[in-house]
Amino acid sequence: MLRAERGISRRELSEALGIHYQTVGYLERGEFRPSLYLALRLSQYFGVPVEVVFSTEPFPRLGENP
Repeated sequence: MLRAERGISRRELSEALGIHYQTVGYLERGEFRPSLYLALRLSQYFGVPVEVVFSTEPFPRLGENP
């Protein structure tokens, strides 16, 4: 959501973080768990606490009522 809200492409984000662009897709779909280092870099890139980007509990899907 953060990436889309800010109009950043997967490729732009991957280049800024030095990761493969497909990794961004895997992260967004919950198919990949990043290292602590990558999680911290992502939160720093977006300027938000790491808990805003990652959680031990699954986030509700868009459009679902909590």
